[in-house]
Amino acid sequence: MSTLTKQNHIGRKISRIRELRDMKQEALAQALGTNQQTISALENSETIDDDKLVDVAKALGVSVEAIKNFSDEGIINYFNSFNNFNDNTSATFNNHCTFNPLDKLVESYEENKKLYERLVQAEKDKVEFLQNIINNK
Repeated sequence: MSTLTKQNHIGRKISRIRELRDMKQEALAQALGTNQQTISALENSETIDDDKLVDVAKALGVSVEAIKNFSDEGIINYFNSFNNFNDNTSATFNNHCTFNPLDKLVESYEENKKLYERLVQAEKDKVEFLQNIINNK
């Protein structure tokens, strides 16, 4: 098989993306409403019709273009771009929060507290309503 054919083998690309997403054939089959044998045949297919490719892309959580343009070399280059070990410079990662996590935790707590108070009030109103009905009989 020529290198060009290997590069354009859609089934292999689907298989590699599925593996990179840590998804088994059975899981992909379930997402597509089919069985594992069908997925195996699909991954052995050199070409796939566009409608099926759209469904597979959705199930894998990627775009059709991502499947069509997928290459192992591209993945390797992508990850190597984060930290080039042949360089003596250190990699800089901008992992800065744009918010204070503790503030978000306090906000969440306050919101839950308000929701709980509304729930308690609704239950009190319900009890009061039922007592009024009983007393009016």
